[in-house]
Amino acid sequence: MQLALVRQRYNAYGGAERFIERAMGALAVQGVSVTLLAREWVGDPSKVIRCDPFHVGRLWRDWSFERAVCGELARRSFDLVQSHERIACCDVYRAGDGVHAQWLDNRRTALGALYRLGLALNPYHRYVLAAERRLFASPRLRAVICNSRMVKNEIRGRFGLAEEKLHVIYNGVDLETFHPRLRQAHRARARAQLGIPDDVLTYVFVGSGFERKGVFRLLRVFPRGAVAGAHLIVVGKDRAEARAMAQAGALDIAGRVHFLGAQDDVRAWYGAADVFVLPTLYDPFPNAALEAMACGLPAIVTAQCGAAELVEQGSNGIVCDAFDEESLAAALGGLDSARARDMGARARETAERFGLDAMAQKLAALYRDLARGSGGQRL
Repeated sequence: MQLALVRQRYNAYGGAERFIERAMGALAVQGVSVTLLAREWVGDPSKVIRCDPFHVGRLWRDWSFERAVCGELARRSFDLVQSHERIACCDVYRAGDGVHAQWLDNRRTALGALYRLGLALNPYHRYVLAAERRLFASPRLRAVICNSRMVKNEIRGRFGLAEEKLHVIYNGVDLETFHPRLRQAHRARARAQLGIPDDVLTYVFVGSGFERKGVFRLLRVFPRGAVAGAHLIVVGKDRAEARAMAQAGALDIAGRVHFLGAQDDVRAWYGAADVFVLPTLYDPFPNAALEAMACGLPAIVTAQCGAAELVEQGSNGIVCDAFDEESLAAALGGLDSARARDMGARARETAERFGLDAMAQKLAALYRDLARGSGGQRL
């Protein structure tokens, strides 16, 4: 089977890109050959069709990419076209970025009146909302892959898609690469590098986009919520990192909060930590949460995060509310080292249900079903 995958830009630290990289190898085993259509990509060029028209600004960037991709697809033959971007010329859309309209609603709830007005007037957001509506109204669209039930319900509720078009297939994780033995391999060295004593409870945050992922909220809550002396490791690239560091200094926690920036390999920091925390304002399904659980870390996430669907409250993690800082404070303070280890063991058991092979088998079954022309059989 020949599958075209559409993703505009490669970001080595992006969740969608990590999904694609993992899926390609696993899908090959299932007999699915993947070709990428992208503006920028790092990898085997023989598997990439580059679509990189001239543009200025992100609105023109997205519009021109869609035109270029749809033009290429009209000249080529694939069994199926799966897009990770909001374009109408695809058979399958993977809603890895969630629903933009929902993200804007959540963001408006968290912002003041002036910022809400800015969102309403922003032409890029108006363009994305229109592209989202065109995508879900497209007669060509045969299936939507949702990486959480949360996203499925948002799409069904906002756009009225038929139930048979919506398929929940959770992200997969490499269960050997992300494993509890990383604690033994990396903990002592990584903690020594940061000056964290071995017996101090340590949280790790992994993600780019500090505003959306909740870094500033986490820093505000950390002094009163985390157990005494706890440390926080922040892994992720963001233009607002300097502001976050200044906030940590103003809160007198700079000595216990470690900003590491983007990391090519995050495994050492999972190994160094006791608890994963992601107080995100909106996240369809972060790979980092599943990676951390596979490494034996309990996950603190919000109800506005698709990964909350894997959390059994108080057993393998804790779910709090993105709009309620006190619930985040209670989650942070509800763990000690012993409880974190017990919950982490159960988190690993949960993650073992979501290996790469299981994900690839579900994807391949869906592709075969669509290629046969049935399109309506539920997985």
